[in-house]
Amino acid sequence: MPFSYHSHSGQFCHHGYGKLEDVVKQAIRKGFKVYGLSEHMPRFDSNHLYPEEIQANCTTSTLATAYSAFLVEARRLQEVYKDQIELLIGAEIEFIDPSYANHVRDLRKSHTIDYVVGSLHHTHSIPIDFSPELYQHALEHIGKGKLDALFKAYFDEQYKMLLSVKPEVVGHFDLIRIFADQTKASVALNQPEVWEAVVRNVDFVVSYGGVFEINSRAWKKGLLDAYPQREIIKLIQSKGGKFTLSDDCHGPNDVGMFYDKLHQYLKDTGIKNIHYLTKRNGAVAVEELEDIVTDPFWAKIEHW
Repeated sequence: MPFSYHSHSGQFCHHGYGKLEDVVKQAIRKGFKVYGLSEHMPRFDSNHLYPEEIQANCTTSTLATAYSAFLVEARRLQEVYKDQIELLIGAEIEFIDPSYANHVRDLRKSHTIDYVVGSLHHTHSIPIDFSPELYQHALEHIGKGKLDALFKAYFDEQYKMLLSVKPEVVGHFDLIRIFADQTKASVALNQPEVWEAVVRNVDFVVSYGGVFEINSRAWKKGLLDAYPQREIIKLIQSKGGKFTLSDDCHGPNDVGMFYDKLHQYLKDTGIKNIHYLTKRNGAVAVEELEDIVTDPFWAKIEHW
C-alpha cells in the first residue's frame, strides 16, 4: 500500500507548482491509499521570508492567510475524494528559532490538524536548503569552514525542535548534507561529536514513538542516498525505530517521485516493515505494514 506524508503544491507554496487538487488526483491515479497534505506552516518574522517570497511581495500576514486557505481546500478535497483515497491534513513545520515551538502548539490547537512533519530548514536562522550560496554562508558563518561543526549545530538545533514539538513524522532527518560534498559529508557525520548528536536525536524520537520518513526527494538533489542515509538507517533499525515513506512532492508530477529507487533502497537497507499514519475512530494512529518490499504496488510503478 503506497503512502506519503510530506507534500506541497504551487497553489500554497512559492517553490512548488500546480494545484493541490491535481496533486490529490495524481496520488489517486498512481494508486496511493493514504496521502498526507502538509503545506509549510507560516513564518512569523519578516526576516524569515525567502527571497522568492519577498519578490512576490509576501508578508507574514499573507503567509498565514495562505495556510488557512490551504486548510479549507484540503478539507474540501478530503470530503470530495473520501471514497478514493484517505487524505490526512497536516503541516511541515519550521523551527527557525525556539519561539516556533509556541507557534506549532498554536497551530495544532487552533487548526486541529492531524499531524506535523518536523523539519529543520535553517541552522542558526540561516536557510540551509534554499541555495548552495546560502549553504556556503552557513558553513562559513556557523562552521567556520568546518563541515562537522555545521553538522553538529544542525543536529543540536534539530534536537531542540524534537524536544519542543515531538513531531509525528520526522522530516528529512539529515537534510544538512544537501549541498555538501558527499564524501566529506560522510566524514563529518562520523566525527564523534556529530555521531553522538545523531544517536541522541534518534533515541529521543524512538522514545516518544515518532516515525522517521524515508524521503525520496534527496535523489532529485543528486545525493546517493535518500534521507536519511544508510548509516543512520542502520542506527534507527538498531534502536527499533519506525520508518514511513515520503515523496516530498512539490507538484503533481512529483507524486511518487523516485519510488522505483525507493523500492531498491528499502531492499538494500534491509527494511521489511513500514509504518503509516491513518485515522482510527477520529484520531490518527500509527499502523505497521509488514513485508513492504513484496507489496504488489511496486510492480505498478513502471506503468506510471
